[in-house]
Amino acid sequence: MPFVAKLTDDLLEFAEKPKEIEITDENGDLLLAGDNERRFFEASWMHKYNGKYYFSYSTGDTHFICYAMGDSPYGPFKYKGKILNPVVGWTSHHSVCEVAGKWYLFYHDSSLSKGVTHLRSVKLTEISYNDDGTINTIDPYIE
Repeated sequence: MPFVAKLTDDLLEFAEKPKEIEITDENGDLLLAGDNERRFFEASWMHKYNGKYYFSYSTGDTHFICYAMGDSPYGPFKYKGKILNPVVGWTSHHSVCEVAGKWYLFYHDSSLSKGVTHLRSVKLTEISYNDDGTINTIDPYIE
């Protein structure tokens, strides 16, 4: 499972001991390593939108960016779906930011280098939220 910790004001150290957070499925069961299409693997990011915390992450070898929602940055988080379908290239890492009142997904892929995985290009696309706070899945931009 992933860990979360508050940082000091200078953002250089932990202000507390890191805490393990839980990501559960629709039945309240933990998402475990064998659930390759939904499990946490790496590249986590957290943002807050309309009072909810969104914990997003890469699933690793299945190349999805998924997300879960919770009421606290410490969780628990309930799995809600995929933000980004697989990109061209091996990895899929991201961030989510608000810019001028719109929300964007920043990610990278290897489409411009024709799949050469160590030559990555930064991409961005606007995120659209549904009335219930869920995020519409994005297909990556591919040339």
